[in-house]
Amino acid sequence: MKSGVSVLARVACGSLVFAGLILSAPARQLAPAKVTLTPELQAVMERITADSLRGHLSFIASDLLEGRNTPSKGLDLAAEYIAAQFRRAGVEPAGNDGYFQTAPWIITERPMDAFECKLETAGESLNVSADQVSIGFDSPLNLSRAGLVKVVYRDPAALTTATAAEFEGKVVVTEIPDFRREDRSRWNEMFRAQNEFLSKLASLKVALVVSVDRINPRGSGGGAGRLIDPENRTAFSSSPSAPLLTIHDPRIVKLYDEMKAGATGATLSVRTAAPVEKPIKLRNVVGLLRGSDPMLKDTYVLVTAHYDHVGVRPNEHGDSIFNGANDDGSGTVSVIELASALASLKTRPKRSIVFMTFFGEEKGLLGSRYYGRHPIFPIDKTVADVNLEQVGRTDSTEGPQTSNATLTGFDYSDVGAIFKAAGEATGITVYKHERNSDAYFGRSDNQALADRGVPAHTLCVAFAYPDYHGAGDHWDKIDYENMAKVDRMVAVALLTIANSLDEPKWNEANARAARYIKASREIRGK
Repeated sequence: MKSGVSVLARVACGSLVFAGLILSAPARQLAPAKVTLTPELQAVMERITADSLRGHLSFIASDLLEGRNTPSKGLDLAAEYIAAQFRRAGVEPAGNDGYFQTAPWIITERPMDAFECKLETAGESLNVSADQVSIGFDSPLNLSRAGLVKVVYRDPAALTTATAAEFEGKVVVTEIPDFRREDRSRWNEMFRAQNEFLSKLASLKVALVVSVDRINPRGSGGGAGRLIDPENRTAFSSSPSAPLLTIHDPRIVKLYDEMKAGATGATLSVRTAAPVEKPIKLRNVVGLLRGSDPMLKDTYVLVTAHYDHVGVRPNEHGDSIFNGANDDGSGTVSVIELASALASLKTRPKRSIVFMTFFGEEKGLLGSRYYGRHPIFPIDKTVADVNLEQVGRTDSTEGPQTSNATLTGFDYSDVGAIFKAAGEATGITVYKHERNSDAYFGRSDNQALADRGVPAHTLCVAFAYPDYHGAGDHWDKIDYENMAKVDRMVAVALLTIANSLDEPKWNEANARAARYIKASREIRGK
């Protein structure tokens, strides 16, 4: 079929009937103009219920799982739960260890048994305990009675005339505000200001920066450690900034308030050990609904979500567990619910459908990028990835979002039009968000598959909402009826792709898709 020719066709595909397939120049963009819901498909949709989603999410986002940090006991519990639900649904295990794709990783841990921190001033010597500090640097440190200089962080003139002669080898004590306690709209601005401040002090050759925290009496100690990919062991490098130690001891805060700016006459001694490396295993969870068509069953449609979140922040007041119900517990339980519903089909889809949840999205798309390097199913046989994120909350900062959903990179490929047609059949408006659709394309796990040339997009209901990455993102704030309705639409769209003889294509008319078109041609040899 040549580019630029429009063709009307009627194609029967399993339990779906598509009317009016449209081919548009120049990339044969295929999308059904209409989706007809058959009785069997209606029965599948009815299996997706608000009560079932609520039951799954009340566990996945419970305090027991402690925010599902990567790595953590809570993350492992979540993985086992997801695998158990795949097993219950009857989808096949598809990992290298049952339902798990196990990835060897490394984490650094700093021994704190020999930690020392002592501030000495006229007539007073104060020892700070390991649970009253938060260490923000990666190297060992051994300082003995280094001179203490007070710098007022909020004074723009504080370092204007500073010289290395005044600061070299010294410890600067200051009070850097924690940007995570501020409105999220200010985070980038405050983070840049902090980096500029620490970089300036690094140029003055200070030995250490101590920031006092007058809000929380406890710190994170040696921290949660740094994850290292053994397949990509590049040396850890940060911006040229001074090492930062936050002290949460009220006694040190009181001394700081009594000090005048400049040399204080006090000294600080600090001893921290170097971090040590520890091997760990992280797991993607993978289930397979095998297709029925002899020619198409070895091609794959992926539906994915990340099941991790950011864990516990012990120096937070009140609720310190970041449960991540919407981000991305909602996507995780939607994958579970879709697996259960689609596995009930008497007539299996022509292509195989893969249900997968990734680890480590919050740490830099770790699980999806690992899968991109180690695909269980051949990349050249993977026709699409639909990644689900933040599909539960309807209280968007842009106003209520009910009965609608949006895709990142909406018009990068056919997938957006396919979902739009599925939405029209199920009462969901699937649209392109003019500001965020393109901007958020690379911010979730779809990116790793798109980089390999697979048409891959993330579907969400709200890009931003109250409690985003906050301790208040709880399971009881989810709009379960709306989430069930959106998931029913997703089921229809997945079956549309899985039953079509044509694969989704990248849009050659969209310049933003060029890199993905190139990757697709390289992997498929065409």
